[in-house]
Amino acid sequence: MNQQQTKIQNPELQVPKNTQMSERDFINDQLATEKYMTSSYSIALNEASHAALYQDLAGICQQTQDCQRDLYNVMFRKGFYALEAAEAQKMQQSYQQFQGYTNQLPYGNGNGNPSMS
Repeated sequence: MNQQQTKIQNPELQVPKNTQMSERDFINDQLATEKYMTSSYSIALNEASHAALYQDLAGICQQTQDCQRDLYNVMFRKGFYALEAAEAQKMQQSYQQFQGYTNQLPYGNGNGNPSMS
């Protein structure tokens, strides 16, 4: 069965092709920076030993993730990102595959904490 993928994309904003940074370049640079910062804050959260510092970092990390998402949405609205609609059958197959994986995890079967015996 050969089905065509449905492409989901807004009309792409035309940007000049020259040596100067375009609007797309600026937004893409900002998005890359936010991704880097989110990753760095995640590491800092894992290593924070002081509760108040952890809470401050968690708030900043959430704001950074929100900014990252906003930039992604701007790029999608301007047509700089395209998505492909997934077929329902493939989604169901993936769901079943990963649902099977949860049965292999110590906490994935709904039994709570594994016994310590």
